[in-house]
Amino acid sequence: MSAWRGRDKSQELERLAALAGEASAEAAHAAAGPAAPPAPPDLTAAAFFDVDNTMMMGASIFYFARGLAARKFFTSADLAGFVWGQIKFRLGGRENKEDIKTHRERALSFVAGRTVAELTSISEEIYDELMADKIWSGTRALAQMHLDAGQRVWLVTATPIELAAIISRRLGLTGALGTVAETRDGVYTGRLVGDLLHGRAKAHAVRALASREGLNLKRCTAYSDSANDIPMLSVVGTAVAVNPDGGLRDVARARGWEIRDFRTGRKAAKIGVPSVLGAGALAGAVAAGMAYRRR
Repeated sequence: MSAWRGRDKSQELERLAALAGEASAEAAHAAAGPAAPPAPPDLTAAAFFDVDNTMMMGASIFYFARGLAARKFFTSADLAGFVWGQIKFRLGGRENKEDIKTHRERALSFVAGRTVAELTSISEEIYDELMADKIWSGTRALAQMHLDAGQRVWLVTATPIELAAIISRRLGLTGALGTVAETRDGVYTGRLVGDLLHGRAKAHAVRALASREGLNLKRCTAYSDSANDIPMLSVVGTAVAVNPDGGLRDVARARGWEIRDFRTGRKAAKIGVPSVLGAGALAGAVAAGMAYRRR
């Protein structure tokens, strides 16, 4: 019986991960709009970037929690739990799925009953106050390289999709895949659609978005710092470990994935277009570049 229960639980978790991925892809696709990339469009290639410790130093949900606490959404004692999780994250360099789930669910409970418009406005302020100066310049340069090649660039994160979209917009990227919170008539219910966009759910989201956007995943690139994102890194043609934790570093070495480290005291590799864009993506970029620049 225990084996059957274990199998049922695994199937349910996979169902929720798939639901989270589909919901995130649908929301990201709808929000992206018709804006063209700065270079001649390379329509079948894209890049996907994790946020926490990959694009941004530390955890975006912690900065979000700090901003909400400053606005009296919850108490200093509540914030202390986020601080402890952030300390473990910064010192250990590893994400704990149960910690992440607990923090996200607590954050959702604090915003239940609030409107999407209100939280979006507050998220804009929090980004300016606490996140703008936490972006890794090396990772940002990698994202810009893809944009310059005419490719779309998406963030993929367990952070709420409203906040993820703001980070993406402020960085001049295409859009974001993030955790989708359930809303009714523009008001948060305090529940998630499916599950957190984490682990396997990120892989589902990337596949779902690729289907909607007409992407060839073999020509796409993904970046992350965490072994939890190996499913996402494994669905694209080129995977890059950025500021990797120990587990991802080992897998990257075993699979021949490129490793970039922009942390203090680490030697950051020089950005090279052929190695990161990959042969297929580079060919598309060169062909597009020989045509014309749209803007």
